[in-house]
Parts: sequence; structure tokens; C-alpha cells
Amino acid sequence: MTPDSPPLALDTPRLALRGFIEDDAPFVLRLLNEPSFHEFIGDRGVRSIGDARRYLREGPMASCRTHGHGLLRVALRADGTVIGMCGLVRRDTLPLPDLGFALLPEHWGAGYVREASRAVLAHGRTALGLTEVLAITSTHNQRSMATLRALGMSLEDTRALTPGADPVNVFRLALDADPPAMR
Repeated sequence: MTPDSPPLALDTPRLALRGFIEDDAPFVLRLLNEPSFHEFIGDRGVRSIGDARRYLREGPMASCRTHGHGLLRVALRADGTVIGMCGLVRRDTLPLPDLGFALLPEHWGAGYVREASRAVLAHGRTALGLTEVLAITSTHNQRSMATLRALGMSLEDTRALTPGADPVNVFRLALDADPPAMR
């Protein structure tokens, strides 16, 4: 992807996923300051629209340009309501891309994360040629662990990704020709 390339876009029956743009900053400011985001993912220090724009430029948008994948904005196709993010993240502390997701709490429980994740994983397999992906969760995030298992992922390890950090659960999924998560 070049700076002039249109953002990556994926559609599912209920969702529209696309690469973030700086105009998404108000949504990102809200999502990254949800108590559940702080509890399960972490505090990214995003406290203003300017912080959110910087987060987008240096995080999801830079990842898409550099790696061809990153976190994508997730919206309802029916009315365009932006509900969260989902995508493949590249971390220096992991050997493979990992699946990441976060939704506003009012949209939990409707199967949107599984639907978005399946689209992201299918894109990773077909367009990016990935054969395996990882996912990480905090050790107490039961909802995300259940979602990862429903996608066919298996718990591989629990470890700190950096010295002094809290341990996280590391899940793995082989992206076979037709894995169960894609059916």
C-alpha cells in the first residue's frame, strides 16, 4: 500500500470493514477510553482528538502501509454505525501476525467479532498468504478467549511479551485451505 492507496475494505453480510483514516479519530477516542478497553487491552494514552489522530497514523494506518494489514474500522452495513476494530497486528514480540479486536460494549454478544474476524482471517490466508496467526488476550478476558476458541484457535502458552509485563494468553490458528473458522 502507498499513501495514496485506498484503505483496505472487507465486507461481510452484516459488517463493512475498512482501513482507518484520520477522520475516524472521534470514534477511536471513544473506543480507546472505554473502561473495558483499558481493562482488557490497555491504556494507549489517547486523551484527545489529536492523540487519536496520532494513534491512527502511527498504528493502524502505518501498519497497513508497512505490512499490508492492520486494525480495520468495523461498521454495521445496515446503517453505517461504527462499532469497533478488528484486524491483524504485527508486534515485535511475536513471530507471527496476531488477530486483534475491540468493540464498543453495547455491541457485544451479537457475533460481530466472530464475523469480522472470519473476514480478516480469510483475507490473511487468501490475499496475504498467511498460514498461521496468533492472538493474545489478558488472562482474565473470558469473552475474548471464548471467541478465539469459537474461531478454532488453541491456547498455546501464557507468557509476558516483554520483561516486567503482565502475562497474556497466546492462541494459535493454522490457516488451512478451508479451516473451520472460515466455513
